[in-house]
Amino acid sequence: MYLDQDERAVAGSPALLDAAQRAAAAIPPAFPLDATVAVNPFLGHSDADLATTAARLRRAAGSRIVMPRSWFAAAVASGAITHADLAAALAAARSPLKPAQVTDLLAALEGGMTDAAAVPTVADLAANATGTDWSAVLMRTFGNWASSYFDRGQALWVPAPGQTAFVSWRAWASRDLTPEIAGLSGFCAHVAACPDTPERAILRTAGRLGIGAAAAEGAFHRLLCSLGGWAQHARWLGWRAELEGRMDTTLIDLLAIRLVWEEALLAHAPTVSAAWDDALKTHAAPVEPDPADVVDAILQDAAERAEQRRFQARLDGSVPGAVRPALQAVFCIDVRSEVYRRALEQVDPQIETHGFAGFFGLPLAYRAAGTDEVADHLPVLLTPTLRGSNHGSADSEVSLRIADRTVRAWGRFRQAAVSSFAFVEAVGISYAAKLLRDAARPPGAPKSSAAPRLDTPLTADEKAATAAGVLKAMGLVGDYAPLVLLVGHGASLRNNPHRSAYQCGACGGHSGEVSARLLASLLNDAETRAGLARHGIRIPVDTLFVGGLHDTVTDEVSLHRDSVSPAHAEAIDRAQGWLARASSFARAERARRLPRGGSGLPLLQRARNWAETRPEWGLAGCSAFVAAPRRVTAGKVLDGRAFLHCYDWRTDHEFKTLDLIMTAPVVVASWISLQYYGSVVAPAVFGSGNKLIHNVVGGLGVIEGNGGNLRTGLPWQAVHDGQRLVHQPLRLAVFVEAPLPALNDVLSRHPQVKELFDNGWLHLLALQEGRVASRYSAQGWSAFD
Repeated sequence: MYLDQDERAVAGSPALLDAAQRAAAAIPPAFPLDATVAVNPFLGHSDADLATTAARLRRAAGSRIVMPRSWFAAAVASGAITHADLAAALAAARSPLKPAQVTDLLAALEGGMTDAAAVPTVADLAANATGTDWSAVLMRTFGNWASSYFDRGQALWVPAPGQTAFVSWRAWASRDLTPEIAGLSGFCAHVAACPDTPERAILRTAGRLGIGAAAAEGAFHRLLCSLGGWAQHARWLGWRAELEGRMDTTLIDLLAIRLVWEEALLAHAPTVSAAWDDALKTHAAPVEPDPADVVDAILQDAAERAEQRRFQARLDGSVPGAVRPALQAVFCIDVRSEVYRRALEQVDPQIETHGFAGFFGLPLAYRAAGTDEVADHLPVLLTPTLRGSNHGSADSEVSLRIADRTVRAWGRFRQAAVSSFAFVEAVGISYAAKLLRDAARPPGAPKSSAAPRLDTPLTADEKAATAAGVLKAMGLVGDYAPLVLLVGHGASLRNNPHRSAYQCGACGGHSGEVSARLLASLLNDAETRAGLARHGIRIPVDTLFVGGLHDTVTDEVSLHRDSVSPAHAEAIDRAQGWLARASSFARAERARRLPRGGSGLPLLQRARNWAETRPEWGLAGCSAFVAAPRRVTAGKVLDGRAFLHCYDWRTDHEFKTLDLIMTAPVVVASWISLQYYGSVVAPAVFGSGNKLIHNVVGGLGVIEGNGGNLRTGLPWQAVHDGQRLVHQPLRLAVFVEAPLPALNDVLSRHPQVKELFDNGWLHLLALQEGRVASRYSAQGWSAFD
């Protein structure tokens, strides 16, 4: 901390700065638009249950985090939630504030819910006292600075490049007359005279605002929440730095900026001091749920138990596999793959599908030909250890890079606020040809024609060890088909700032094509094959691995013949015929869910429609994660609502694969589930609003209209079809076929994962022979009811 001896002696200074760090940890990260991945908006609250988190976020963000009582009442009236579900949820609740009987829950359904109101900031109080909306003025001026400072290539000018956020903002705000024009006289001088480091600014402003150690964490959390997506982007910068072993203090900088504003506004409107003191007393009080929070949490649990009961009924019975299948196809565990896998297996009984994380076990940083940008194709919880590319010749590489930089410069000119009107004047109607050409171009997910390669040198032993690790985690260690497809997924769509959110989350918001093709190449490699025998894996000589790409908008699957011999040409041709039929089946099923779905043809048209707000449903509807042999879920109609990871504990030596599944794919799936949950129950806080009025800011995110806060989360059109919700806000149920002692051992070694289950952010259910047998809670295991 940048404090001198006198400043360190300030009463409570270490406690205040520690409170600032804790408040920052409660802010979820928001990834930029070019690599959007789902983030759990409750990431900093997993140490508490739903009711306690509801109380905390009501104070800090003015948000409720459960559906209205009317939603639960309708589910009870329809029979979707039974009295038995309510009774089970009530019995499981640990709060002393819970109702005594189910009849009390039913009575609560008839009452309304009071509006959630955040604890007021000084800006809120000053607005009431002066008649000027100071929160709007603050966000307008702060947003103008932040959109330029954090810009990722859209702005033509960046304030104080290379400086910290706090230093840059001081230079900007000490010259920005907007607050003074709005009536906050002397603000520029106030900023110029504020301390020169964020830590000193936090201590001084906290002292002048009367923020003591007891109230600090709550007050700081409230102020960071008021910055919306900007605070979340700063948290992402810190997240990325932590993964790389660095430290980033941008979020603390933003807190200091927000406190400087509060300090100035309290001086401007001193009559609000008494109300501000009351607000600080609220922040200083312990965060405790009230009886309404507890009732809401019980109703939410009852809805989830009802869904788990329905899901269990669908799993009844198992399907035996073929002795040696003619085709095996490995897809991402993504819920969109469930529909396609089922369709493909219906085409021919000789086809067997598997589910595995879409980065195919390769922690890859990848640079495409013609660009200097390196993209991480792996889950955001991991750090890349392999590097790959698809470079061409030296001359072609130079040409591609020049073209790439030209396109990027042209894009910046076209999109920048200063030059966008000049672009229209200069280009005019001649640009219509490009628009028509793009609209008419045949749909298809982003594909690379050049075969990717690993640039990280691997010895023969390292190749074999890498391949063995992936195959064992995949559960594909024997009975290989002559043709094994490794199918990543991507999405083809037009004119959508959230494009990367439709790609593979396991690949960091990129297509899974590169990972699939690289693994296929590795598994076809002669040195790899020879070394695999030392790991107890023998791949038949006639087995070929082929990489492919599943376009989740059109449900078309394309295969890459990177190194296919004539001997396999017939098998691949037959596989493509199977894939084409499966595509037709999958489109027909998905069309029923999409507005204006009709037949399969409109789904193909959505991929190139510039006005399409719902090209597909993404992961909407996700409610379950299954880690079990495919025979448990084969043939079961799961409606694209389940993440399906193939796993057989009987072949899992020392349960290493179980450990990996529970700590990576399950956690990532929980992020996805909770992002959808948050975007439904609290769209004003955790959603990005209306797609129709989105404007991209700095390549970071979107705002609605021509101003306002940076929005994060999912657009409303991603969870609602215009008449009803298409995503039911339910926390994810994780079904795992494994012995209870093994599951207990994994949880005991990973407290952060155990915390998610103990506090109800995830549900854990154990399968035995394909049927749900046990349910986990913080008190231990019990029979599934």
